[in-house]
Amino acid sequence: MRFFFIVSFIYAKINTVCKSFSARRINTMLRIGMLTSGGDCQALNAAMRGVVKGICTKRDDVEIYGFQDGYKGLIYGNFSMLTPKDFSGILTRGGTILGTSRQPFKLMRVPDADGLDKVEAMKHTYYKLNLNCLVILGGNGTHKTANLLREEGLNVVTLPKTIDNDLWGTDMTFGFQSAVDIATDTIDRIHTTATSHSRVFIIEVMGHKVGHVTLHAGIAGGADIILLPEIPYDIKVISDVIQKRTKAGKKFTILAVAEGAISKEDAKLKKKEYKEKLAKRKYPSIAYELAEQIQQTTDKEVRITVPGHTQRGGSPCAYDRVFATRVGAKAAELILNQEYGYMVAMRDGEITKVPLEEVAGKLKYVDPKCSFIQEAKMIGISFGDEL
Repeated sequence: MRFFFIVSFIYAKINTVCKSFSARRINTMLRIGMLTSGGDCQALNAAMRGVVKGICTKRDDVEIYGFQDGYKGLIYGNFSMLTPKDFSGILTRGGTILGTSRQPFKLMRVPDADGLDKVEAMKHTYYKLNLNCLVILGGNGTHKTANLLREEGLNVVTLPKTIDNDLWGTDMTFGFQSAVDIATDTIDRIHTTATSHSRVFIIEVMGHKVGHVTLHAGIAGGADIILLPEIPYDIKVISDVIQKRTKAGKKFTILAVAEGAISKEDAKLKKKEYKEKLAKRKYPSIAYELAEQIQQTTDKEVRITVPGHTQRGGSPCAYDRVFATRVGAKAAELILNQEYGYMVAMRDGEITKVPLEEVAGKLKYVDPKCSFIQEAKMIGISFGDEL
């Protein structure tokens, strides 16, 4: 009987120690939540891989919660438990293994159809899972919400994702160079058919409200005219450039046009007036409106190419793989050092951190007076604003 009590006592002690150890392990476990938000692009997977590899080479007591379809997964508690193996072999894979969706920032404070407070729901998920940090990959709208969560007391680290390269505070975003390469390839291929048929070709390039992709692809692809949202165009100037090229014996003209390009006339309108005009526009996009105007003023045959979502698809280029890996590694460093509330950025070729409150709500536009524009004009590229 005495032996039984001794064994029971020892067993109880061991059980207590094990529970204590388990509790301490739970408290010291590093729990990372991760999500990708907004439009997809190349190198999202590469960036997440960089974060996970960077953390897991330093610690093995890590839990990774992958939220499905962006902020939607955080709001409704849809997630998967991931391991380092899930991030193996995805360096070259396009898209995102977590899925993504657009959750407009202006609606984040608006309850859903069932009356759910989205912000409180995200906070509830964060605290329920006892997360140490949220890693958020996205563009402008995504960063507004990320900063909102920071203001609500959550630990957040973000990575700069967008093909538009319009995030303030960083010289580069991953996905941009891959998109430029695809848009450039499109212009390259159009060159041969434009030459053969003596046509005017318009290639409409993605970029939302900024012209970074169009500017780079236009120069790389040898476009004759580049139209950017930041430099309002005059259709008469465009027509004159085309006619001048024809008189010089150049039978074709290629225009690289940003999807957000705007005429000088429309640029004078108030924001509300311009939105109303766009709502009444009979054309699918700016490229089709320009095509009709050019045909009327030059009597030239015009064709349109819209590469569209192909610019966001496929494998990331080598540059984006390297860049995404670098920002992922930097994010891992910030998390391990418990430095939260930052976006990882590139400045002057170096990977650094920028406070989220400085990034949120700001766009990085093409400066019409920058040397890039002046150099393009020097070699004869027109931006449709002046002869």
